[in-house]
Amino acid sequence: MKKLSRNEMAALVAADIPEGAIVNLGIGMPTMVINHLEADREVLLHSENGVLGMGPEPAKGEEDEDLINAGKQYVTLLDGGAYFHHADSFAMMRGAT
Repeated sequence: MKKLSRNEMAALVAADIPEGAIVNLGIGMPTMVINHLEADREVLLHSENGVLGMGPEPAKGEEDEDLINAGKQYVTLLDGGAYFHHADSFAMMRGAT
């Protein structure tokens, strides 16, 4: 059996996410999943530092220093996305009201 690269594993995970899912992407390899989601898929991505509606990493020179994921990587914010306090973000992940 061929050993998969980190990139190949992220692509497999992205392909396995159902349409309409809300997915928390943690630190490390999970952040690679975002780069393998097709633009026309309706998947809402969440980062535990308080970002909901993350898009892929921005083009070089287009980075917003205030818009990062939990792994401190630059991300974009899709239309309708929001950012908020990390305590609210953790409550969302745990299903708190």
